[in-house]
Amino acid sequence: MLLFGHRFIESERFYHVFDIDAIVQTPPSSTIYLEFEEKNLDIIEYLNQNAIKFALKVHNVTELIYASALGASYIHVEQNLAKTAQKIAENYLFDAKILVHIESEDEIEEMALLGIDGVMFAEAIVKIA
Repeated sequence: MLLFGHRFIESERFYHVFDIDAIVQTPPSSTIYLEFEEKNLDIIEYLNQNAIKFALKVHNVTELIYASALGASYIHVEQNLAKTAQKIAENYLFDAKILVHIESEDEIEEMALLGIDGVMFAEAIVKIA
């Protein structure tokens, strides 16, 4: 299981950007974080053209499918979608890893028992203005 933002396990950070210009403010080899929204498709295209890894936060199964098709390295879902998202990702052999936001270390076991690829704490996301 992947752990992002855990207090004593070093991990990569996700840089939440709101436009293409903000990407230059991120460290080299950063993983960019975006909400899946139609207005962000130009950013996603830019990331793909420049071979920059990115994570997409999705809210439903349709967006999950889009995120995989758009080349996301990570797909961030809420806990209520986690089990379904993981099953779909395994069924369709997604390259992307399914990540679930958690608030407490106590939730790690629950997500592990569901077979979720990874979890992320809020500390894993750095907002870039």
